[in-house]
Amino acid sequence: MKVLYLHQHFVAPSGTSGGRSYEFGRRLVAKGHRVTLITGAYEHSGLDSTGRRSVVEVDRIEVRVLGVPYSQRMSPLQRLHSFARFLLAACREALRVESPDVVFATSTPLTIAIPGMWAARWHRCPFVFEVRDLWPAAPIELGVLKNPFLIRLARGLERLAYRRAVHIVALSPGMEEGILAAGVPAEKVTVIPNASDVELFRVDPEVGLAFRARHGEFGQRPWVVYAGAFGRVNGMEWAVRLAASVAELDAAIAFVFFGAGGEKGRAESLARELGLLRRTVFFHEPIPRAELPRLLSAATVLSSFAQDLPVMRTNSANKFFDAFAAGKPVVINYRGWQADLLERTGAGLVLDQEDIPGSAQRLVAALNDPEWLKRAAAASARLGDTEFNRDRLTAELEGVLRRAVEDSKPAACSSAASGTPS
Repeated sequence: MKVLYLHQHFVAPSGTSGGRSYEFGRRLVAKGHRVTLITGAYEHSGLDSTGRRSVVEVDRIEVRVLGVPYSQRMSPLQRLHSFARFLLAACREALRVESPDVVFATSTPLTIAIPGMWAARWHRCPFVFEVRDLWPAAPIELGVLKNPFLIRLARGLERLAYRRAVHIVALSPGMEEGILAAGVPAEKVTVIPNASDVELFRVDPEVGLAFRARHGEFGQRPWVVYAGAFGRVNGMEWAVRLAASVAELDAAIAFVFFGAGGEKGRAESLARELGLLRRTVFFHEPIPRAELPRLLSAATVLSSFAQDLPVMRTNSANKFFDAFAAGKPVVINYRGWQADLLERTGAGLVLDQEDIPGSAQRLVAALNDPEWLKRAAAASARLGDTEFNRDRLTAELEGVLRRAVEDSKPAACSSAASGTPS
């Protein structure tokens, strides 16, 4: 197959964010498919973000980088402007792509559906839409999207994208429920969650020990590691307040945060105000995904934090699955399908956002229980090896794309109709 892959926030191995599109893309190429990916100038992509159009090859994926910058530090208005610029540029770029067999567009933002639908119509081939977040429900619940006109416009685009897509990929069971609630038939939706890249993150324990050794006495302490974004959705000030309660019980435990985002300054200021900064709470810049295995190996437990809103209970955070890949216990502070999974398998700990002192006691007890740490790590590794293994999930995605092409014949892409080989 020739796959046209649309993702405004694609991240290469040298980038510092999730690598879902890269990992799926390179595996599809390895299976003999041709992948052309259109993306923007995302600040954490590891690609050229200077604002110029460029075409690069990333592990045999043809990546077309459009000169549309995007940063998590942008205001809501600036983000909307970036989304609008990218959708127009992507529509133009799609015309330059040689007749694909299928168009695969992945959100966020929801506006990625527009060039996806346009490209599929222009090339007369099927459109498959991947839902990474329930837009516009997420920005509405977070209070980011308030304008009634924009809300109606976003809801209309959501319904149109679901209707035009021949198939929809959801990243969690909760997202699937949200899509079905919009009137989409169940047979049109497949759940393919974020995945665990075991071959990248399952390293020899000596790698983590060497990473710790470079930090002197600090390297001997228990580490609660967070490696991700500092956005409104993450609620990292809660994590700092948790660290304050933990410090009262066990001052040896260190919270080590790696990442960037608009709320990082607020979280750092709170840590300073509480007397925790560089004592039990440590902030660092994000590190490239290719270098992340050293950090994850050094962690005692890994963490994923988010505001406990109904829509966030459907999320599928990369860092959650990276913990399984690394074989580390994972600590979260929200309900939903991920919490249910941890409680069912014993692969981690679910903390109560409404009870910080109680959550601190549970976390301290877990970190000081070698047997719990061993059992949770083993359960985490099993999930990475089986249920969330990237190779298995790539095969599911390949099947979705193949069926979309087959079911669309004879009105599929011109290349497929003319018998052009994949």
